[in-house]
This record gives sequence, C-alpha cells and structure tokens, in this order.
Amino acid sequence: MKAQVLRGSKQEIAETVVRIGGEVREAIVFVEESSDAEAPALGEDIFAEMEPFTVRAGGADYMRETLYDRMDGE
Repeated sequence: MKAQVLRGSKQEIAETVVRIGGEVREAIVFVEESSDAEAPALGEDIFAEMEPFTVRAGGADYMRETLYDRMDGE
C-alpha cells in the first residue's frame, strides 16, 4: 500500500483520485469551515477521531519536548 498527499481544490483532488491506479480504500479529508462557523473549543483534539489509525509503542513518551530533545549518545 502506498500513501499519497493530494492538494488542490475539491475538483482537482477528485480528478487526481480518479486517475490513481489500483484500489483507493480510505481517505482523510481536511475541510476548512467557513469563517462564520463556530471555532473549535479551546483544547479540543481535532485529530481524536483518527486515533485508531495512529501507531503507539508501549512505554514511549510522545510529548513534544521528548521527541525533539536529543537523548544521551545521539
């Protein structure tokens, strides 16, 4: 399986999907809401629904500081 990132207008993305060879089984779509829509609540995890598709290793620390700080010997 190969992942692709498609950018452009809705029409451009749809045309690109049609041209992809093979079977397309899933897509993650980011939709910009209009400016009059209510803003997400502060602290709301906008990626929470994608949690089942993330990779988590047991006992790992995923905090930003831990990910970007060098460990001893690096």
